[in-house]
Amino acid sequence: MCQVRMRSHALPDRHAFEAFLMTKADVMEAHSMSGEWDYLLRIVAEDVAGYERFLMRDLLNHPNVATAASHFALSQVKYTTALPV
Repeated sequence: MCQVRMRSHALPDRHAFEAFLMTKADVMEAHSMSGEWDYLLRIVAEDVAGYERFLMRDLLNHPNVATAASHFALSQVKYTTALPV
């Protein structure tokens, strides 16, 4: 998982960043967030070196990205798609 903070929240800048995300196969999910961070991304990479390449060459080089924070899952405790209705 990767949290992203934007340099600008102007609509054209957000649209440019979201269009950029759509072109990246590494990005499996992208969520616009409330709170301290602007986006939460689920990134898939073959290994840590692959993630580092995406982070350093692509994400942090985007002109609208101010900073990013990476989080790695150690294990999956629960996963479901069933809705409690």
